[in-house]
This record gives sequence, C-alpha cells and structure tokens, in this order.
Amino acid sequence: MFSFKEIKKSFLISLWFMFLTFPLMVIKINPETHSILWEWKNMLWVGIGTFCISLLVRFYQARNKKKSLSKKLFFADRKIPTSVIVAFLFFSIIFPFLFSNYHVNIMTTALMYIVLGLGLNIIVGLAGLLNLGYAAFYAIGAYSYALLNYHFGIGFWLAIPIAALLSALAGILLGFPVLRLRGDYLAIVTLCFGTIIRLILENWDELTFGPSGISQIPRPTFFGIEFSPHNVTTYIYFIALGFVFFTIFMVNRLKHSKIGREWQALREDEIACEAMGVDKTKTKLSAFALGATWAGMMGVLFAAKTTFINPASFTFIESVIMLSIVVLGGMGSISGIIIAALILILLPEYLRELGNYRMIVFGLSMVVIIIFKPHGLIGNVKKNYKTDYDVSQ
Repeated sequence: MFSFKEIKKSFLISLWFMFLTFPLMVIKINPETHSILWEWKNMLWVGIGTFCISLLVRFYQARNKKKSLSKKLFFADRKIPTSVIVAFLFFSIIFPFLFSNYHVNIMTTALMYIVLGLGLNIIVGLAGLLNLGYAAFYAIGAYSYALLNYHFGIGFWLAIPIAALLSALAGILLGFPVLRLRGDYLAIVTLCFGTIIRLILENWDELTFGPSGISQIPRPTFFGIEFSPHNVTTYIYFIALGFVFFTIFMVNRLKHSKIGREWQALREDEIACEAMGVDKTKTKLSAFALGATWAGMMGVLFAAKTTFINPASFTFIESVIMLSIVVLGGMGSISGIIIAALILILLPEYLRELGNYRMIVFGLSMVVIIIFKPHGLIGNVKKNYKTDYDVSQ
C-alpha cells in the first residue's frame, strides 16, 4: 500500500518531531529536589504517534487525488435543513437555563467571536483582502463606548450605532491607502494599522488613560432596568445571540447581493473584475467599511461584558484568532465560520484540565484540520452557471 519512499519520509518526519518536542516532553524538573527527570517514554510515544499520523495523511492525500473536486470537499456549503436551524435556535434559547453562569459566560464569548468572524469574512472570505489588523476595529468600538459613557454618559444601546459608524470610518481610512496593494503587502499594511491603533491607545493618556485602561464601564440595561450580577450574564448572552442571528441574516443577504458578487469577483481575479466594469475602489472600501462595522459593535458588547478595557485586550493575537476562524471555517462560508468559532474559543477553555498539554492538543487538532480540510471545515463550493448558447455555432 505504501512505498518505501513514503515510509522513509514518515519516519524522518517522526524523528524531526521527536527532536522538536524533546525539551518539553522528555526533560522534567523536580522542584523539590531540583533534579532533572528524563522521561524517554514520552519521546517514544511522540515518534510512534507522529509516524502513524503521517502515514494516515499520505493515505488520505493519495485517495483524494483519485476523486473529483466535489468529492474532495467533505462538507459543502449548501442550504442547511430547517430542522437543524430550529434545533439550533431552540438549544441556544434554553442554554443559559441549563448551565451555570461560567458556561454562559464562555458561550457569550464564543458568540461574540462568531460575529467577529462573520465580519472579517466580508473582508477576507468574500472580498479576498487579507487583514491582519482586524482587532483595531474591535478596539475602536470598545473605546468608543467607554469614552462616550465616561465623558457624555451615553448608554450601551446608543453607543452601538455610534461605534459602528466610527469603525466603518476607520475601515474606509484604512481602505484608501491599500487600494493598489494585494497579498503580502496588504497584510503588512493592515498589520501596521493594528499596531498603530494599539500604540495610540497605550500612549495617548489624556484621551484613552493609557495602559491603565478604563474601568467601571456600565453593563447594558433593558429600558432603564438594571439586572443583578447573576441575571446580567444571561441578558448579555441573549444580546450576543441576537447579534449572531442578525449578522448571519445580513451577511447572507450581502453575499448574494450585487455588492456580494462584486466582492467575490474581486477575490477571484481583480484585473478581470475591473475589466468588466466593476468599480474596484468602491468595492474594496465597502468591504473594509462593512467588515469593520461588526467589529465596532462587538467592541461595545465586549466593553459592557467585561466592564474594563485596556490596550492589552486588543493585541495582534486577537487578529490572528479572528483570521484563523475564517480560514479554518472556510473562506466565504457562513456555517463553517460558526463551527470554527465554537471550536477555537470553546476547545482551549474546556481543555484546561489537561494543564500544560491543552495547547499542544489544541495545536495538533488545528494542524489535523488544516491537513485534512485545506478548504476549511465547510468549503465554499463555487457555483457553475450554464447557458443554452452553443459556442460552436
């Protein structure tokens, strides 16, 4: 089944992984006796496991070469059955009444990242514009609510449209300098933009209070009614859930609208898109503005949820997590992003019992997904448009 060449490559890969994980898996320090414990058995398991996984990957890739593209995708981004949607909606509604506040709080965070992933999906997944500074729009939304409330007493619900507008304007300001950029150059500029925003938040003490951040940010109310600490967690959960359904509806409509088709055409071939009469400037700016809008709204919800923000909450790693959600879920796939966000946010939290090994398990699971599902968990299948016109005539 496997040639000697393939077995040799898998063996070399296992040796390389054993070398990389040697300091972590073999060398253990006893804090009581200050002595070193050598656990060679762990290295053996790493070698055997890596060798077997490598063979499975090669078998999977060889089998897929014999299949068509439609069969290569394990999932297809097709219409979800109504029964599945109803079941998901019902479980989402009863979730806070079945689990403790701890689980509700974690799920609220996951719902927020679903919205962030869907917002970034407009820029990266649909328009094909790589953005490594998406957390900057997230920060603009959070600081907009915190500062507006601190100086003018503006509440949560009024701050949402204001923060969305400010984030959209920031997206347009970012979009103008990068109209002629693509690929790695675009990624570098957006990365610098995110870094600049974070440095402004850290150093403009008169406006943003610097590294100390802003505390005592009010939680959302319901027509002036304030909730107890226990009930407000549930209330914020339902707000996040409402944002999820609203975002799914809007992104789905945008995806199949005229501007959505222009985004996807821009992603596939920018030169051909412009040759067909599509306004490249308007298309790119609309993608940046609309994508940033949802980040701004989630920034307001994040500030209200934590009641404290500082620049350390909006680092580069946040942008990486959001981008990972889009890539792992499937570029342009709505349902795939929902699943990827739940995995990326919930899995590390519920693996805390594994201690130092939880991030190893998490990283390995991501590597497996990338190897076996290069198109994402739910691939975005391209539509084929047929015509009755015969070119041979």
